Amino acid sequence: MLRQDIQQFHVVTNGRGFQDITELVAAFIHESMIQTGLVTLHLRHTSASLLIQENADPEVRRDFERFFNRLVPDGDALFHHTAEGDDDMPAHIRTALTAVNLSIPVMHGQMVLGTWQGIYLYEHRAVPHKRQIVVHLIGE
Repeated sequence: MLRQDIQQFHVVTNGRGFQDITELVAAFIHESMIQTGLVTLHLRHTSASLLIQENADPEVRRDFERFFNRLVPDGDALFHHTAEGDDDMPAHIRTALTAVNLSIPVMHGQMVLGTWQGIYLYEHRAVPHKRQIVVHLIGE
C-alpha cells in the first residue's frame, strides 16, 4: 500500500560551508518504516543549496569553497543587490548554480547513495542562518 510522509526540518548553519544532513534524512526514513520509494528534499531559501557530494575527504568540500570564491567573489562591483551585505548576490548566484531540490531512491528502508556520498546543506551566506528543509517520502 502506497504511503507518504512529510516533515519540515530546521537546520542552523555555522555560516558559509557544508553541513552534513545525511543522518537527519536517514532517521526520517527509518521512522517512517517505508521500505521502497522516493525521498525528495526541498530547501526553502535562495541563498543556500542542497548537494550530494563526497563525504570521505573534507578537502573536496574545501575545494568547492575555493572554486566558488574565485567564480563568485563577495563584494564584486558587478553586483548591485547588496541589501544584506557583500555576500548577498554571490549567495543567490551560488544557489542558482547548484540546487535547492534533491530526489533519492529508497530501497530496503535506506537511501540509495554511493559509498562516498553524503547529503549536504551548502550555506552560501557568511554568517549563520536557520534554514528550513521540507522532506517528502513516498513509497511502500
